[in-house]
Amino acid sequence: MSGLTIPFFGIKKQYNNIRQEILDATDEVYRSGQVVTGNNTIEFESWLADKNKMRYAATCHSGTQALEIIAAYYFEQAIERGINQPVAAIPTYTFPATANAFIRAGWDIVFMDCNNVGVSDFTHLPKINIDAIVLIGMFGHSLREAWIEEQRDNKRFQNTLVIEDAAQHWLSNNCKRVSENAAISFDPTKNLNNYSNGGAIVTNNSTFHNFALSYRNNSQPSHNSVGTNSKMSEVDCAQMLIKTRYLQSWQDRRSSIADYWASRLRESGITTLINSQNIKSHGLHKFVIEIDQRHEVREQLKTRKIESRIHYKHPLHEQGVFRSYTDPGLLSNASALSRRVLSIPFYPELTDLEVEYIVDQLIECVSVSSSL
Repeated sequence: MSGLTIPFFGIKKQYNNIRQEILDATDEVYRSGQVVTGNNTIEFESWLADKNKMRYAATCHSGTQALEIIAAYYFEQAIERGINQPVAAIPTYTFPATANAFIRAGWDIVFMDCNNVGVSDFTHLPKINIDAIVLIGMFGHSLREAWIEEQRDNKRFQNTLVIEDAAQHWLSNNCKRVSENAAISFDPTKNLNNYSNGGAIVTNNSTFHNFALSYRNNSQPSHNSVGTNSKMSEVDCAQMLIKTRYLQSWQDRRSSIADYWASRLRESGITTLINSQNIKSHGLHKFVIEIDQRHEVREQLKTRKIESRIHYKHPLHEQGVFRSYTDPGLLSNASALSRRVLSIPFYPELTDLEVEYIVDQLIECVSVSSSL
């Protein structure tokens, strides 16, 4: 196994496994001449709504664009209610797109901390009026239990608009949403991935759904608000429909790998953010460990040709323009996690030999780095 090279993503392997189906679906679209807003889009959106137990779905160019559409709609709603500067609580431990979408739409934001596995923590939000709260299950963690418990124990957010940035966790907890609106990403790195960009909104709100359909089409036909051109093509949706047939088997394989790794690493004293307590409800987007000597371990893995990533090196409140917004402080859980987490290759196309090799080498690298 010493000559093995394991990349962080399995996109190439996935494509090779389903290549002919993808090519056939692509050819069928191009031969039809219907390259946007056709039957494949309608079918994929119907599948998404059913999968998420929601009434409606609208695809768009990216998960970021899905968030921007949600932020734009509810900003307009807040202004109509006489709220001149609506405030959204945004997780600080996330990708910048979450905050960017709301800032660009005109919202003021405050950053909130996360718990020890990256799920949004509402405990220390400042005592100001919060008009919307954006929830994230980092790495695929289910946030359903945490949010239901918070609603039960804290009356503060019972009437607050709840939005899910579900780019990483939408497959968790059997796709049961905790809010009326959620944004999903089909970025090439995601469990259900497009080979280019892609995203969607799922919602139970018919008025918002109509807004989203109009917004993604430059606000046509009504032109009652601004919009943009934001669509997934018929080829995109046709290819995604192929992948929906494999999604459950892919998730089952991820679960099997995660269960094995969590057991092996627990025996070695290495902390994993997926464990026996949360694996059944987990979305299985990333497999993340929490370690000391992260840099040394990454270098050791690199010499053994195992690629790793850090998600993310710094919480948003420690970066650039975001420093000007209210934050949970340098001693937050988000700050601590960002300095200790490491993601390893985790995809269903890994062979049993590769799965064994990765965990064996990881255990050895952590042991070597701890002794330095």
